[in-house]
Amino acid sequence: MESITAIPFQDRTTLEDLARRLGVSKSHVHKHLKEGKIERHLSAIKPFLTDENKKARVQHALNMLEPSTIPHQPVFKHMYNVIHADEKWYYRTRSNQKYYCAPGEERPRRTYKSKSYIEKVMFFGGQSRPWFNDQNVCVFYGKIGIYAFVTTEPAKRKSPNRPRGTPITKPITSVTRDVVRRYLIDKMLPDIKAKWPAEGRHETIWIQQDNCRSHIPVDDPEFCAAAQADGWDIRLTCQPANSPDTNVLDLGLFAAIQALFHRSGMPKTIDEIVNKVQAAYWNFPVGRSNRVFLTLQGCLREILKEKGGQHYPVPHMKKAMLERLGTLPKTLSCDPMIVQEAIDFLASV
Repeated sequence: MESITAIPFQDRTTLEDLARRLGVSKSHVHKHLKEGKIERHLSAIKPFLTDENKKARVQHALNMLEPSTIPHQPVFKHMYNVIHADEKWYYRTRSNQKYYCAPGEERPRRTYKSKSYIEKVMFFGGQSRPWFNDQNVCVFYGKIGIYAFVTTEPAKRKSPNRPRGTPITKPITSVTRDVVRRYLIDKMLPDIKAKWPAEGRHETIWIQQDNCRSHIPVDDPEFCAAAQADGWDIRLTCQPANSPDTNVLDLGLFAAIQALFHRSGMPKTIDEIVNKVQAAYWNFPVGRSNRVFLTLQGCLREILKEKGGQHYPVPHMKKAMLERLGTLPKTLSCDPMIVQEAIDFLASV
């Protein structure tokens, strides 16, 4: 096994290449893979981080700690007053879809003129952490809403399927800052005010977004006026640049919704795409939503440990098992030494 490390990574991307460089058979290598003596690793491209990016990531992670717990036993905030917002494209179907077939069964046949012709819709979603009472009963699902960037207009021409003038749904292919502002003010803010638990309305509610150019600035006058109306204190904040690992939607919620969406069958129209994605969002289990926030806290802990770096495995702590046993923590703690080293890192940069 020691001889594997001497082989360059680019020469061991397949079992066949690795076997050739080791001078053994492919079945021999596969045997060691099944026994766990060789590990398969999927290397994903990560965003390039500058020193300023790393500094901002460390500062963001430190800001997520309860100030009163530093430096003795640092604990992350409960995050019940933070709403994570982001966008994602959802395609009508995947360009490559895996199926399991019986021997001799006819394989599915899928055709498109080009991959670029696959219909897609961009969605804007908001998710906060679910609330549970003392009896561990969910009193607020944390689901604000998921909104499709689409428009409805009358058909300009008739077709065999519909007459002229029939309302048809079309995706908005260019999402600008003005469009995002309207969705925040006209859709997300009213849903927050209608769904937010009464006992949490005295707190400041933060909407965390990324640094995409189409997003509005945190001090946008029109948004601030609407967010502060009726005695509410709702504010925008931006996560660090090049940091999708600080947003629960990118950490797993969007991908899980996509899996549920494709599991429900291939939609035929834009309206079906919208309905199926929204159904997948609302059917997403609340327990899994809560566990993603603990995953986020684990990632923040790794960011502190790596001094802002992002080359770390997403931490796992068997959250589903702990939830079944009733021992799932509400927040994670962090080693005081890691926190102090992160503070020293900021001071030295």
